[in-house]
Amino acid sequence: MRREQRWTRLSERRVMGSLQRFSLCFSWKRILCIFFLPVILSGFAPQVKDKEDLIFANAQLQPAQYSMFNWSHLTPLKLTDRSVGLQTESRVGSKPYFTLGGHKFLIFGGSIHYFWVPREYWRDRLLKLKACGFNTLTTYVPWNLHEPQRGKFDFSGNLDLEAFVLMAAEIGLWVILRPGPYICSEMDLGGLPSWLLQDPKMILRTTYKGFVEAVNKYFDHLISRVAPLQYRKRGPIIAVQVENEYGSFAEDKDYMPYIQKALLERGIVELLMTSDDAKHMLKGYIEGVLATLNMNTFQINDFKQLSQVQRNKPIMVMEFWVGWFDTWGGKHMIKNAEDVEDTVSKFITSEISFNVYMFHGGTNFGFMNGATYFGKHRGVVTSYDYDAVLTEAGDYTEKYFKLRKLFGSVVAVHLPPLPKLSPKAEYPAVKPSLFLPLWDVLQYLNKPVISHTPVNMESLPINNGNGQSYGLVLYETFICCGGSLHANVQDTAQVFLNEKNIGLLGDGIKKLNIPKIRECQLLRILVENQGRVNFSWKIQDQWKGLTGSVTIDNIPLNGFIIYSLEMTMSFLKGILCSFSRLRYATWKPVRKNYSGPAFYLGTLKAGSSPKDTFLRLLNWNYGFVFINGHNLGRYSIIGPQETLYLPGTWLHPRDNEIILFEKRKSGSYIQTIDEPKL
Repeated sequence: MRREQRWTRLSERRVMGSLQRFSLCFSWKRILCIFFLPVILSGFAPQVKDKEDLIFANAQLQPAQYSMFNWSHLTPLKLTDRSVGLQTESRVGSKPYFTLGGHKFLIFGGSIHYFWVPREYWRDRLLKLKACGFNTLTTYVPWNLHEPQRGKFDFSGNLDLEAFVLMAAEIGLWVILRPGPYICSEMDLGGLPSWLLQDPKMILRTTYKGFVEAVNKYFDHLISRVAPLQYRKRGPIIAVQVENEYGSFAEDKDYMPYIQKALLERGIVELLMTSDDAKHMLKGYIEGVLATLNMNTFQINDFKQLSQVQRNKPIMVMEFWVGWFDTWGGKHMIKNAEDVEDTVSKFITSEISFNVYMFHGGTNFGFMNGATYFGKHRGVVTSYDYDAVLTEAGDYTEKYFKLRKLFGSVVAVHLPPLPKLSPKAEYPAVKPSLFLPLWDVLQYLNKPVISHTPVNMESLPINNGNGQSYGLVLYETFICCGGSLHANVQDTAQVFLNEKNIGLLGDGIKKLNIPKIRECQLLRILVENQGRVNFSWKIQDQWKGLTGSVTIDNIPLNGFIIYSLEMTMSFLKGILCSFSRLRYATWKPVRKNYSGPAFYLGTLKAGSSPKDTFLRLLNWNYGFVFINGHNLGRYSIIGPQETLYLPGTWLHPRDNEIILFEKRKSGSYIQTIDEPKL
């Protein structure tokens, strides 16, 4: 922690000490760019078909000739005349541009998603966004979290969208809202609720009746909350995005106009935008809606694609990817800070509005993570650090200081002072002393489902008919012979005879040999949802658990007892209540190298003033960690992520209850360190 603070102060002194020199250098370099960049760009620019294309390309990408930007009067609290919102302007002799309240405006946006950040840290992250020099916040809205069951909406606590938006306004940030219904964001099913999959004919992201009826009910509730927060109603929302990256999906030409109309009919009056990469923009564009680009670097060809769908409009890059996400078993993705600075500098020089994705990524707490599928299912890791401008824990990075220095050189007012770093701490290692095998817990769970055949997770008759969204499902049935077991599982399954592990089923592994048995035994199949795919047409078949019949030597098995293991906070509280009713002797001392799924209980001692820390689970294999009822997410021995972020705000003074659910084999200690290992 002290090392980080010294580095931060040193970096700031270097930034401030060289600001004047930088400004002078930047000025003469900018002058050279004004004369020579058009010549350079012309050499790399794509061939245009006619004179009109040539005029457009030159007008859009020539370096700007401007004085310092001054938006000090264009903040939510200072701009009182709200008659004219964010608009596009195009005049003869100048490139198109945005205006806000009638004043020329360039969007410096940064993405922070409230649902990935503990509410207690929202203000800190937003203040750091403002202090870096950004003027706009962008955020997604996750349908699956806000409507976990049909008609049951949750906008409380960490999901209080209105409070987040109003806090941004208080701090001096405008807001671009991205309400979906599909948001991608490397989130389970792209932010769509899993109960949609109960309809076997469901076609997501189309005008299929069952889908749009659900969208309409959700939008009825959501838009009634955010419409009063729009610019013209004295709120900070200056623009709203229609769906998300639909061009890469593009299964229904009527769908995007339908979503546009749904927003307008419910009172959205601010500027509407779409968001696509250049390759798919033509398929995601809506007539009359501003098309924006997603990209990972400054690409002239991408802007030419944009010119094919709209002219005489300012350019907006909705997602400039300053990093990337990680998946289990892959490598940790990073992006060079100088490349990020260079690209943003080109945006500013060309007067292109932009949004940095992500400014601050946060964490896939619980089971929010999505997955990729390119021939193999890979779950997104728990950390959504994204190699972003701020780290997962909200700490400054080289990218932050480079962008702050750049922004400080082009705005006419001093940037706000830097908020202090959140302190980090190391705590004494925790050695769980007690454990309970999963099999001992089953009798204390809610009543299991009895079914003649297996039932997939989403179709289980639980949660008021909404099925199960996350976690695990345990299927039990008796068998009286061995043979070749065949089952379709999503995503991975451990197979047991009574309590003995006999193998795995999963991605590409559908068969398992069961040895000969002398008498009937209990076959147990423990299936985990490791994250639904969040992108591409693959979202259509994301049923989890056992999906189809289970056979031995082609003979179907029947008579299943099915336990739902959601691992939610309410589930865990139920377990703990059950534990408290058990006699102490029911708990078992932790065995060395115990194999099999089990809960492990320990106490983390955090002292009188808890601080952020990072859990390191050396010698543990795979599972989830709960601290005082909060699900910190998955850990896995395969990496790349080695630590789990533990916010200090979730810790109590002194004693804190840690529960591990380890699926495979017990480890020894749970360590804490003061910096992440990703």
